[in-house]
Amino acid sequence: MKDRLKKLGYVLIVVGLGFIVAGGVGYAQTQNGYKSLQKFSEAQGVELSYNDEGQLVDRGTVEGAQGIMDLLTNDWGYTVVPGEMDPNDPLVNTASEYMFQMATINYHTLNGIQTIKLTEPVEYNGVQYAAGEPIDVAVDGRYWSDFDRSNPIDAAVREQAWSGTAHGIVSELGVGTVTHSALKLALALSALFAGIGLAVIITGAGLAWAASGATKREISLATDRELDKELSTAGV
Repeated sequence: MKDRLKKLGYVLIVVGLGFIVAGGVGYAQTQNGYKSLQKFSEAQGVELSYNDEGQLVDRGTVEGAQGIMDLLTNDWGYTVVPGEMDPNDPLVNTASEYMFQMATINYHTLNGIQTIKLTEPVEYNGVQYAAGEPIDVAVDGRYWSDFDRSNPIDAAVREQAWSGTAHGIVSELGVGTVTHSALKLALALSALFAGIGLAVIITGAGLAWAASGATKREISLATDRELDKELSTAGV
């Protein structure tokens, strides 16, 4: 039984080492991912704006940034990690910063006013819209799918407000968000693997150590046998 326990202990040590190696490989890959994301962020060069007191600002006002944060946290339900919003490192390179920048694009689009000109006169629901005359229309918090495309004014506002550029920037920011979130998850899994490996090694080493030691009963029996041998030799 002791021999079996000792072998089991050695097997657990090997398994634990495998977990630690897997955790180390995962950690190395995660660091490579962080470096790549950092290079990607530096290439874009997008930075958040902070005032002298370290408060987020948008177009020079704290209120503007708060409106964006409300859209992000209340309307979208995103949980911002405070540690990822660093005034000393304004470069957009964390999930929270990418999401805030995405919310910034959406906020200004949703609250913007678009000036459109029809190329030809159009009648819709009894209203005549003349061609060439500039018309100011508020987006009024409408996303791409909220516009009535059968309405020529709405259709024109939608195409102008939610342009391909806006969609492209939002998509690019989404890639950064997902990448950073995936890297955090991978880092956590690497730490978990390493922790499991360490626990398994300690367990295996404990089993091997326990199986290697002689019990008090075994020591007593060995002592008795040695004493009997000495007495037999002495002719007692």
